[in-house]
Amino acid sequence: MQLIQSLGEALAWFEREISWGVPATELRHLCGRIGELYVAMITNGQMAIDVNQRGYDVVGLNNDRISVKTTAQSGLEGFISFNPRTLEFVDRVFVLRVNTEEMQVETLLDKPVAEARLLMVEDATGRLSIPLRRLAPNRAAPREHADVATVATIGDLTVRELESGTIEVLRNGEAIIPVKPVLRELAARFNIGLLNGRGNPLNTRQLGTLVIKSALQVNAD
Repeated sequence: MQLIQSLGEALAWFEREISWGVPATELRHLCGRIGELYVAMITNGQMAIDVNQRGYDVVGLNNDRISVKTTAQSGLEGFISFNPRTLEFVDRVFVLRVNTEEMQVETLLDKPVAEARLLMVEDATGRLSIPLRRLAPNRAAPREHADVATVATIGDLTVRELESGTIEVLRNGEAIIPVKPVLRELAARFNIGLLNGRGNPLNTRQLGTLVIKSALQVNAD
């Protein structure tokens, strides 16, 4: 529960900074913290005890040492860097993206370090990296084992909110990416406004929560 609360607070602060006009790519420390909290939560693990723990950031439920890399970059250009001198201390690698439009965390990679190593390229200095372009296909995969907080069925659509706050929309079991256009259509069906009390557009998490709530009320009648 503390991890969930801390993750929600970190995402709220991240969203606040974005609303102030701070570029997401300048919020590296906060972005990294969000990723570490997210992975600790979904793996039922804990944050690494030591500050700047060498090589890994989270210890999973099975004592897996997990390296977490988090980006807020929206495109497919760029890369995720790794220190080759510390990979020997890592069992598992997560690469995450904080989607600033939908304000949710996307899993781009979750692999044992040996498999992640096959995706890495080495530059002239010996530094290892994974090009983001190699990770793009993983974005559309639904998290089958994620903890679901609430769920509603609307025709052939399933809208579910994960404990992390992430909103997923599936059609006949297949994840729909991006989810916000579908949520807007569902919001219109339930007469849900798209703006909050301050006149700002609802983000994906807020809109998804309202859609689920409205659908559950309709289904209960």
